[in-house]
Amino acid sequence: QVQLAESGGGLVQAGDSLRLSCAASGGTFTRYGMGWFRQAPGKEREFVAAIGPSGSMTYYSDSVKGRFTISRDNAKNTVYLQMNSLTPEDTAVYFCAAALGVVAKTPRANDYWGQGTQVTVSS
Repeated sequence: QVQLAESGGGLVQAGDSLRLSCAASGGTFTRYGMGWFRQAPGKEREFVAAIGPSGSMTYYSDSVKGRFTISRDNAKNTVYLQMNSLTPEDTAVYFCAAALGVVAKTPRANDYWGQGTQVTVSS
């Protein structure tokens, strides 16, 4: 029903910045809380950031708070993740997720997922 497509990943050096984008289609974007999750090799998928349907409420994991910023443009059906001061520990596949009517901080609570985009940070 809802399709999500991430973009913007790549290879950067420690201290650099990236902006990820997630374009949504097939649903009413303003009804969904949106989130970013990441998964490193051999690790569980973990919460990174989330934003409420209106964009008023934002949430961050402790590991990215102060460095990452989540935002959404409801006119473009797009959610963004601005990542600053990147470190090698941020290396992972980053996934965009949507939850109907809620802000979901756990992977299980989300209804739809994108395919992921690779972020690699070198020392």
